[in-house]
Amino acid sequence: MSDRGTLLEKDIRGLDRLELPLGTTDSLARRLWRSAWPKLAAVAMALVVWELVVLSGWQERFVLPPPYEVFETLGELATTDRFWVAIATTLRRAVIGFSVAMGIGTVVGLAVSQSSVFRRAVGSLITGLQTMPSIAWFPLAILLFGLTETAIFFVVLIGAAPSIANGLINGVDHIPPVLLRAGRMLGARGMTAWRHVVLPAALPSYVGGLKQGWAFAWRSLMAGEILVIIAARPSIGVQLQFARELSDSDGLQAFMIVVLIIGILVDIIFGAVERRLRRNRGLVA
Repeated sequence: MSDRGTLLEKDIRGLDRLELPLGTTDSLARRLWRSAWPKLAAVAMALVVWELVVLSGWQERFVLPPPYEVFETLGELATTDRFWVAIATTLRRAVIGFSVAMGIGTVVGLAVSQSSVFRRAVGSLITGLQTMPSIAWFPLAILLFGLTETAIFFVVLIGAAPSIANGLINGVDHIPPVLLRAGRMLGARGMTAWRHVVLPAALPSYVGGLKQGWAFAWRSLMAGEILVIIAARPSIGVQLQFARELSDSDGLQAFMIVVLIIGILVDIIFGAVERRLRRNRGLVA
């Protein structure tokens, strides 16, 4: 009997191995290259299109310079302290504004998802705020707070918090009822149910809301820095505005590339978080 049990156990282990992903012997460099080459190919295609548009003569070169001139200007800017101070100022504002928006959006999302009265009261208002263009808030923000960082943070908050709240609300609304019943059967009630059942189940949608909220916050911040220029505080938006006023097309497009690079890097971070979530749920190998 023990021999049969041992053989059965070996057979089961063999079947379990069939469901495990195959191990890989690829080196770290090979994995990095496999992940990076599609992005590099897309960048190369964009540069080729850019160069072709310049060669077509659609605009004068002082209006639309070729890529190599813009990257030369970007390299020169990167050697100055003002360039890095501007990036640091913008990133500090982005982190602070998005962090506050995440806290407020999470609290509002939890409240709306658990209270039918609160949902009827402010549910549509949250969606309405999310659809409003961020630029429309700046006249009011400047009127209330003047040309200060508070005006910028106000618009960043208004732009990001509704998306984060809606992401959490949608995640909670789409939790399968059987999962909630299973949690109650196992004794998960009150805050325990929220911690171990509701929030983990709603996490993918919540992360999606965070990603969308960051996009709104980043766009709001760029608009704010262009409109609200604060003396002695250089930022990416201020540099964009000054380059436009001075007709410095090379500098203007160089800072636009910086904005694009920061957006891509943040998207890579969110993409890594989303892949980890899918992997933990067995959706990807």
